[in-house]
Amino acid sequence: MKDAPYEKAGPMKKLAGSALLFSLLGGCASTATIVPVSRAPVIPIPQGTGLGQVVGATAASLTRMFGTPVADIREGSARKLQFSNATCVLDTYLYPKGNAEPVVTYLDTRQNDGSPIDRASCVGALQIGRRK
Repeated sequence: MKDAPYEKAGPMKKLAGSALLFSLLGGCASTATIVPVSRAPVIPIPQGTGLGQVVGATAASLTRMFGTPVADIREGSARKLQFSNATCVLDTYLYPKGNAEPVVTYLDTRQNDGSPIDRASCVGALQIGRRK
């Protein structure tokens, strides 16, 4: 059997071949730069924000939290107060328990276009807008 052509090559040809191979493989190395991922800015949430302050609140408390309601509807002993801003609409439903002053027992929220929005997000947006 004849020797393969590369076996007849002298040491210089083998060295040159190896150098060529390594230089070609070197071009395959990654030169990507690692860029740190930036995080979204933190939006401060005011103390006292949340549904816990709305459920069980009186009409006077709601007015202090959100300002003058855009709608105030009374039906029997029940009352609906509606608050809104550029972000959302908050409907609060107040009912009395016995002879006590009516308090919020249920609330509903939506974006101004009618699409859904998280209740806590709407309450927070209304409170932040009120504090500006």
